[in-house]
Amino acid sequence: MIIEEAKKVIRIEAEALSQLADSIDGEFESAISLILRSKGRVVVTGMGKSGLIGQKIASTMASTGTPAFFLHPAEAIHGDLGMIIKGDVVIAISNSGETDEVIRILPIVERIGASLIAMTGNPNSTLAKCGDVFLNVAVSEEACPLGLAPTASTTATLAMGDALAVALLIQRGFRAEDFALFHPGGSLGKKLLLKVKDMMHSGENLPLVKGELPMREAIFEITSKKMGCTGVVDGNGALIGVVTDGDLRRALERGVDFMERPAADLMTVSPKRILAEDLAAKALQRMEEYSITSLFVFESADSALPVGIVHLHDLLKAGIA
Repeated sequence: MIIEEAKKVIRIEAEALSQLADSIDGEFESAISLILRSKGRVVVTGMGKSGLIGQKIASTMASTGTPAFFLHPAEAIHGDLGMIIKGDVVIAISNSGETDEVIRILPIVERIGASLIAMTGNPNSTLAKCGDVFLNVAVSEEACPLGLAPTASTTATLAMGDALAVALLIQRGFRAEDFALFHPGGSLGKKLLLKVKDMMHSGENLPLVKGELPMREAIFEITSKKMGCTGVVDGNGALIGVVTDGDLRRALERGVDFMERPAADLMTVSPKRILAEDLAAKALQRMEEYSITSLFVFESADSALPVGIVHLHDLLKAGIA
């Protein structure tokens, strides 16, 4: 019984969304044009459940390239209407279209010189008639068996808000990089904003030995710098190879007496590299591709002088995954 009731709710809301999709018309295009032409912000307002949906709509727009914020209508009539300026676009949400707190601010919105998008399920309501654009979010029935709690209607309103945000995103040519700029703390932001130079170890923390030095010096460098490897350089400081702790284990397995041999004898030539300006995500991709745990960093593609080293653990710790 419980499972069937849950399925019924979802089916009713799915049907509401299907009907909403079929009802999208020229008014939706007008709403998009109105917002794109605006020199101000989008101000979303609504009471109760509509207000909660409005907060999510404003948040989605703000994170996808459309400056937007939520204004509580009850607070608006007590001074916060000063947050609206000429040129803004107000999206007022009310399923009935007659919510008192929302209706009371409409004359002031017009007087300020802001445009109004009415999002309501009642085409004959005060809100619908006052709007420069009317977006119909009517549903044939609520999922609540009492027909009281906003369910299908709030789902439809949220979907309409998402449709607006995505349509605006596309029209503005908004890119993943732009999204990351507004989400620097998220995993996507880290992938698209953090560069290798932000993660690399440099200066005294960069493990390097000259090729002619004995392997005991290389081992000390590997141990002290805790990178699991050391770069091997020539007399000019150019990177000519790398010695890893794996190279040491393999040499021990073969019974090689290497402690006094030059580091150049055990090194792997032409180690993999990355540029300082490359994205940290690219460094991780390269490590996975070659099954290695570190990359030496260079300022330019034609440079032979390493400026740093980036390690797999640093990338994973930073959330680059």
